[in-house]
Amino acid sequence: MWKLFIAAFMSQALGTECNFHIHRLENPEVEMNVSEVIEHWGYPAEEYEVETGDSYIITITRIPRGRRDNNMAAQRPVVFLQHGLLATSITWVSNLPNNSLAFILADAGFDVWLGNSRGSTYSLKHAYLPIDSKEYWAFSFDEMARYDLPASIDYIVKKTGQKIYYVGHSQGTLIGFLAFSTLPKMAQKVKTFFALAPIFTIRHVKSIPLRLIFSLRQPLFKFLMGEKDFLPETALNKILATTVCDNEITGVLCGKIIFSLTGFDPKNLNMSRIDVYVAHFPGGTSAQNILHYLQGFYESRPILHAFDWGSAKENFDHYNQTFPPKYNVSEMKVPIALWSGEKDLLADPKDVSELIPQIRSKIYHKTLPTYNHLDFIFGIDAPQDIYYEIIKMIKNTL
Repeated sequence: MWKLFIAAFMSQALGTECNFHIHRLENPEVEMNVSEVIEHWGYPAEEYEVETGDSYIITITRIPRGRRDNNMAAQRPVVFLQHGLLATSITWVSNLPNNSLAFILADAGFDVWLGNSRGSTYSLKHAYLPIDSKEYWAFSFDEMARYDLPASIDYIVKKTGQKIYYVGHSQGTLIGFLAFSTLPKMAQKVKTFFALAPIFTIRHVKSIPLRLIFSLRQPLFKFLMGEKDFLPETALNKILATTVCDNEITGVLCGKIIFSLTGFDPKNLNMSRIDVYVAHFPGGTSAQNILHYLQGFYESRPILHAFDWGSAKENFDHYNQTFPPKYNVSEMKVPIALWSGEKDLLADPKDVSELIPQIRSKIYHKTLPTYNHLDFIFGIDAPQDIYYEIIKMIKNTL
């Protein structure tokens, strides 16, 4: 319904397309999956399926070296990138090679791995649950932290024989906070945590679409949104990218609508890549995951709880107590560097300011005055403002 609204809105706003159409060539990555995008730019790509402790099957993608590095035997430091809410691993390679973090890291001499959370485009399998069942979609970021992240990190550590450097964006930071503060043995496999647009609580979120969703009470949310998937990637993504967002004028409007969840600033985006962004975003999650954020929106204090299953009995079945346990980010011992944006509609500066004092292992925090939520992964200035700093920090620990 949401995507149909976008199409209808753009048609209404633009009138007859031929009046405004200024064509540009379609980027071929619109029709590609993440591995095809990587290989399109001349990098090697490897895919691995990993089964989690609760039998979800997630895909992780590897860029083992840069374009010009043919030394197969060389051991490279390992960096693991975890995407944000409604995104997938393709976000890390959606820009040109000199502007995409995954490519920049590979060319700088790193072994780069890209994670995918359950319920997103590249992680839709389960060992026995059918994808159209309510049981399959009964998860939130709790399970991503408890199962997805440990399975991914354990696989990478076993495969490479090395500890990892972890980079998370948005929800990727959230599940990092949860996993590294509650699973100390797993946290010992992480050298440094680099958090882009860090999220722990969302009480001050300014995104109007999300505030509208979060304003719903749980019964109404379930009635309107269902209890299965939420904004999956479909064929309509490609239709919008190739027929609506493929020219200079509609591209700006398309970006404003598609990125209304997170904020949109065309001055820091390569506008010739809008069709690529739209083709692969949103990438889906579960309605229960959004419901968990909704529960956090109503918290009166900057403390995050595990998912509330709705009754004392169900909570007891899941947690052995009648109420959801609290997460305590101060328990995290992994060294962490953070970058946050003053214009961020999701990782609001007020929420970030409440988070920072709770982190005892902080080694660095940089505030970027003009950055919104997606500038951290799509921004033209992101390499100079963030990525090269990450590379320098990593190399200083080798």
